[in-house]
Amino acid sequence: MDLSTLPDLLDKAITLGTFASVWAVLAVGHNLADHVIGQTDHQADHKAAPSEAEVAEGANPRRGWGACLAHVTQYHLVMGAMVALVWAVLPLRISWPGLAAGLAVSIVTHAFLDRRWPVRWLLEHIGSKGFADLKAAGMNGMYLTDQALHQTALLVSALLIARL
Repeated sequence: MDLSTLPDLLDKAITLGTFASVWAVLAVGHNLADHVIGQTDHQADHKAAPSEAEVAEGANPRRGWGACLAHVTQYHLVMGAMVALVWAVLPLRISWPGLAAGLAVSIVTHAFLDRRWPVRWLLEHIGSKGFADLKAAGMNGMYLTDQALHQTALLVSALLIARL
C-alpha cells in the first residue's frame, strides 16, 4: 500500500461522511419542519395565495408572501437547530461558507416552490397536467411533486455544505 495516498483517501472519507450525515439530517429535518413544527395552519393555507383567478379579478399577486416567508423562516430555524445538533455531536467537517451556501439554496428554493404555481407550471410543461390535478385515492400530484423538488434542492444543499 502506498501510504502517500492515505491523506487523500482520508479527506475523501471525511467529505463522504459529512455529506451522508448532512443529507440524512436535512431529509429528516425537512419532514419535521414541513409537516410537524415548521408551519402553522395559517401559513399552509396562505403561503401560495393568490390563485390565478384571484389575480385576474384584481388581487395583488404578492399576497401570500408574508405567510410563505414566515413558514420558510420557521422551517429553517428547525433545520438549523437539527444541523447544529448533529454538528455538535459528530466530527463533521462543515465550513461556515458551505453551511451558508447550502441553507441559502434551501431558503430560496423552498420559498419559490411553496408559492405552488412553479410546481404546477413545471408539471403542465412536461406533459403531466393530469398528475398536477390528481387528488384521489390518497394521492395528490402537486404535493408529491412539491416534496420531490424540495428533496432535490436539499440534495444540492447537502453537497454545498459538504464541499465548500
